[in-house]
Order: sequence, then C-alpha cells, then structure tokens
Amino acid sequence: MDAVYKKSLEFHKKHGGKLETRSKVPLKNADDLSLAYTPGVAEVARAISKNKNEVYDYTLKRNSVAVVSDGSAILGLGNLGSLAAIPVMEGKSILFKELAGIDAFPICLDTQDVDEIVRTVKNIAPVFGGINLEDISAPRCFEIEKRLKNELDIPVVHDDQWGTSIVVLAAIVNAIKLKGVKKESVKIVVNGAGAAGTAVAKILVYYGFPDITICDSRGIISRERKDLNESKIELAHLTNKSAGNLESAAKGSDILIGVSKADLFTSATIQGMNKKPIVLALANPIPEIMPDEALAAGAFIVATGRSGSINQVNNSLAFPGIFRGALDNKVKQVTMTMLVRAAENLAFCVTNPAPDKILPLPLDKTAVLAVARAIKN
Repeated sequence: MDAVYKKSLEFHKKHGGKLETRSKVPLKNADDLSLAYTPGVAEVARAISKNKNEVYDYTLKRNSVAVVSDGSAILGLGNLGSLAAIPVMEGKSILFKELAGIDAFPICLDTQDVDEIVRTVKNIAPVFGGINLEDISAPRCFEIEKRLKNELDIPVVHDDQWGTSIVVLAAIVNAIKLKGVKKESVKIVVNGAGAAGTAVAKILVYYGFPDITICDSRGIISRERKDLNESKIELAHLTNKSAGNLESAAKGSDILIGVSKADLFTSATIQGMNKKPIVLALANPIPEIMPDEALAAGAFIVATGRSGSINQVNNSLAFPGIFRGALDNKVKQVTMTMLVRAAENLAFCVTNPAPDKILPLPLDKTAVLAVARAIKN
C-alpha cells in the first residue's frame, strides 16, 4: 500500500471523518433559547412565509451548498457507491469552508436513477443556496445537471465538468503564451469524452480554439461513426474530423489533454506532436503519462492532477470561487461566459508564468477571489 493511502486511512479513522456541525450563536440561558428557537423563531418563520426572498436574510441558505453525489464515478475509481462517496464529499465540503468560507454539506444518494436524483435534489433544495454535483458518471450527469438548472432557481454546477474545464483553460491560456502561439493557430486533442472531457471540449470551442479533435476509447469522435450516444453526437458536431485513432489525432498537434485513463500516452505520442508540445495528463490517480517521461520525450510543458507535481490541475482552484461568486451576487445560473471569465482571471493570478508554473497552487486563496469576481450577472 502506498504510504499516503495508509496515512489517510489512519487520519480518517482517528478523526471519524472531516466535518462537523457547529452553532453560530450562543445557547447559555433562557433568553438565548427564546431567540434561537421558540418563541422567537416563530416570527422569522412568519416573515419568510410572507416574503420567500427573506430566507436569504434570516437563514443559512445564503451561504450553503449541497455537495451531491451518487457514487458512480468516484475520483477516477469508478462506481463505488454512495457510502464510498461520503469521505470524498466530506473533503469537498471542507475545501468549500477553508477556501471560500462556504458551509457545504455532503449529500450522498443511495440511487443512480436520473429521475430519482433530480426529484430528490429538488426536494432538498430549499435549504441550500447552490447545488454542487460531483462524481456522477456520464452521460447521466449531463441530463441531471441540465434538468436541475432548468427546474431550480439556484445555481447548479457539475464540478467534474466545469471546475475541470476552468482550470484546464486557465492552464492553456498561460501555456500558449509561453509557447508563443495564438489560439487561432493551435491544434488541440482531447482524449476522453466523459464529464470532464466533454466540458473541456465545449469551453475550448467557446473560447475560440478552432482546431479541436476529441477522442474516446475507440478513437476520434467523428460524424462518420455509428456507435455514438447523444452526448458524443453533440461532440462530433463541435469538430469536423475524420475517423482515426489517438496516435493519428495527436500527430502534429500542439496540445494534448488527457481526461481518460492511466498510461495511454507514450513517448512516441509526445514525439509526434509539434515543437514545444504541451501535455495535460489529468487521469487520476495515475496520469496518462508520468511528468518525467513526458519531459524526457520532449514536452515543453506538462501538467497533471497529481498533488506534489508541477502544474497541478486541481478543481479546488475553481469550485470554491464559482460558488462564492454565485452566492454573493445571487446568481441563479452560472453561464459559459462566466466560466470563461473565471478561467482568464485564474490564469492572470500567475504574474510570471513559466513552464513549471502555469497555475496557482491549489490552496491559493487569491485564486478563489479571482474566480469569484467572474461569477456575476
């Protein structure tokens, strides 16, 4: 067992989890009780019943987020179920608190039925100011997010999609600056068409990159293929590529983004790219290619999702700020324009980009504030 895994097991057992509930107000005497609970709280309930918007003035709703998962796509480990999702959602919740001051609660659902998930989240939504969807497998995650965004009046963001896409775009903004090329001339390959890969492709197209190839486990996603589900048909129409495999797609490319599986990129893959190749190998816990191997093969810039590696692409650079901005500015829907603005702000947090420094460090609170400034109407 890897040392960090053993230490983490001991850590979680010692603390019995990472999250607890604390009161914000004193309860030392009868007067305190009469204000916090009965009879005083009755007037608060009456006020909210007369004007539902006052719930943001009088309750925790104004600063709370539900971190919702069904355990079907946990940290690249797959479908481990709702109980296994609890420590991961606890981790997300403490990052919300530590980085953005947001009270987040892990909600791990014992169902993977789309209709039931949507119905359950809608039913618990009155308590929360936002919904963070997490570790829900594709393509179900697309429908769940779309329906909840249409049916709720609070922001709903699937972090595996949009948190990842913000950080990836920020990394690329600084990487192409160092490479000395404009986005109009850059050829990008995205390997992986799940939640993260789909969102990354969409934000890159929206940002104006004109030459993007998207691959799944069967090769290039092209309009010629007859085995595509609805979400991949949409991806096929973002590009106009012919059929082929990953190696043919990567040949002559400038940027290779992996949001797929371990060890899928080889030295030969990197050597077939254009000069000064940029490689974002983001599979977790083991990337598509290890940084030292990619650099030895000639990569100019390498990023992974691994803690302790250079250029860590970590969603914690994005999701706390997304919801901080949304809650503070009473944003009901987070738009693609806001996400792109957030990525640019995040990129600009690095004042002097270098090949080993294209992103802020994951626990950098200035990044949270920069992203939050972008999430406004």
